[in-house]
Amino acid sequence: MKKTGTALAIFALVLFAGLLVLVGGVDAAGKTAYVGGTMSITGPYAEDSGAALVGFEDYVKYVNETKHLAPWRKETWPADVQLELLWRDDELKPAKALSIYEELKGKGMLVYRCSGSPIALALKDRLKQDSMGATSQATGPFLLEPPETIFTYYPLYTDSLAAIADWFKENWKEKRKPRVAYLTADNAMGKSIEIPKMEAYLKKAGYDFVGIQYVPLVPISPPTTQLMWLKQNNVDLALGVMINPGAQPTVKEMVRLGMGPFQSYKFTFGCATPAHLPIFAPAMGELGDGFVVAGGFPPWDETATPGVKFLTDIQKKYHPAKWVNNIAYQWGYVECMIQTEALRLAMLKMPLDKLKPTDVLKNGFYQIKNLDTGSVTSTPVSYSAGKIEGVDKVRIDQLQKGKIVKMGVYPIRNIY
Repeated sequence: MKKTGTALAIFALVLFAGLLVLVGGVDAAGKTAYVGGTMSITGPYAEDSGAALVGFEDYVKYVNETKHLAPWRKETWPADVQLELLWRDDELKPAKALSIYEELKGKGMLVYRCSGSPIALALKDRLKQDSMGATSQATGPFLLEPPETIFTYYPLYTDSLAAIADWFKENWKEKRKPRVAYLTADNAMGKSIEIPKMEAYLKKAGYDFVGIQYVPLVPISPPTTQLMWLKQNNVDLALGVMINPGAQPTVKEMVRLGMGPFQSYKFTFGCATPAHLPIFAPAMGELGDGFVVAGGFPPWDETATPGVKFLTDIQKKYHPAKWVNNIAYQWGYVECMIQTEALRLAMLKMPLDKLKPTDVLKNGFYQIKNLDTGSVTSTPVSYSAGKIEGVDKVRIDQLQKGKIVKMGVYPIRNIY
């Protein structure tokens, strides 16, 4: 009887010890850090958001599988922490985005993302109030009025357009002043360039500013009236912010009207990103020759760029039959890398389960210095308190003979 009791006691102790190990194992395996936020999978940004989502998914897979952060980086991700992507479709509706934010914040999100200008505008104050650092698919002067907790990784629309103006003026051969106007999307994104400092910069750079014309974000008919207005007012350069569903029909109508750098009426149209040339070029071919985009990302055939090679390799590995050609895939990768780096840096200061959004903001985002994206962004990414712009130069590309040609890199003019 005594032996039986002893055996039972030993069995109980072993069982209890096993449970402790099991619980400890579950606890260790249960360390999860979330990245993500909202995507506009429904609506006019669906194509870009869908590609960005896959960029997020692939980078999360890569980090979880390898514990590396990029082939060229020495830093590693903690072995006992899993990354998990949390996201919802906000349908580009600010009210829905606000409710999604509260839901995901309640699940333990320590970083966030905004899917477009309307969403960033709606969440800007809430994110600041919660000290929640966030990346954004959209950029604009409103993010710096004042700079709060939404961080950029490609130039502001105004800075991109100033770079186009610098490039155009550098190549201007006539004695008279060039005439410039805005031809931009009729939404918050497109209108964000309408600030006094932007117009003042253009005038100081030696331009005559003519006026503004708007094109619907996704036109249902060619913008003939707007383009004829530019022609009648002898405009040499038009600047705007559009997505491809707006830029492509606009350039098609320009060509029909004989307007363009290689047309009878000499005229150049330049847009800030997100009028991605790597999307525009395959769709338009030589018909789109002369179109200029600033603040963009390298095309997929720029294989000497480390980041392009890396992203090509992981796409081929994770979904070889479903190649994502949309350049916004690179956005998703960059945003996910930034969010992951903010979490990694914050975890150097305190354990994951002790972190709050304000800790990740101060010890994560604000500490990101010269983050190497493999030259996917125009410069390495750096932030600090009050400095939410990640890059300080603007890449300019032009379509020539159906091919993307890099025209140079110009300094950011801090126009906001």
